[in-house]
Amino acid sequence: MIKQITGLFDKHVLFWENPKIIKTISTFLVVIFIACGVCSFLVSQKIISLGHFNSLFKHRFFAVEVVFTILLIFELLSLIFVLPKSVTRSLGKQFELLSMIFLRDAFKEFSHLDEFVLWSDSSKSIINILVYSFGALTIFTIMGFTRKLNREIQLSETYINQFQFVRIKKMLAIFLLLSFFYIGFNDFITLLQTGVFLHSFETFYTALIFTDIVIVLVSLRFTTNYYRVFRYSAFVLATILIRISLTLEPCYNVILGIITTLFVFTLAKVYHYFQKWLTHRELTT
Repeated sequence: MIKQITGLFDKHVLFWENPKIIKTISTFLVVIFIACGVCSFLVSQKIISLGHFNSLFKHRFFAVEVVFTILLIFELLSLIFVLPKSVTRSLGKQFELLSMIFLRDAFKEFSHLDEFVLWSDSSKSIINILVYSFGALTIFTIMGFTRKLNREIQLSETYINQFQFVRIKKMLAIFLLLSFFYIGFNDFITLLQTGVFLHSFETFYTALIFTDIVIVLVSLRFTTNYYRVFRYSAFVLATILIRISLTLEPCYNVILGIITTLFVFTLAKVYHYFQKWLTHRELTT
């Protein structure tokens, strides 16, 4: 049964990573962007009425927020598919998502700007756009250096590639996939009933936290090395901090996101140093 379930997960990965599917998603995003743009124009001109959706589509740039939200949803899927491959890559993907969420929030602020005449009317939104933009850029830059460090680390954790450990991570990824569809379904029903999309990224990250903790505990079956256990436990803490940042007010969420990114970079730097030191000690002894 476990073999069949993990095989089903592999089929899902192959399906979503198929170049034809990727092109279809790109075409879908373009169509949605154009359709929402047209609807926004028609609603703003009072040519059509979309009921309780009018409050959203009355903004001329609302289509920008829609397509970036949909893009984030697909990025969440890719995060689930990366999880069984590498915990390090999974964490890196989480920070990629965080930077994309900040960019989406910047576009969201922009989508609600209908006029650019008076600074007093637009100052708060413009400041938020700048904060989110530079926050996303900072995370993007720091994670670039972190990724470079991780590539230089000579991973001696042979348990990572063991079939049993990978299979367990696939089972956990299936749990995340089911949570993803359940959360998405609830958000979609709420959208139809109230016209409000919840953007439940923080709910998904809550499920991700429990998944990461299980991975750390399961990894103890394959290694008890202090440095490795500490490193993966710190990864879970980083996920928790990302989860907290998603619930904070503007500016504070960006600050916490940047601090968390610096924490992971420092962890990678220190771990890299100790890996070199341990390797040198083993060679000399």
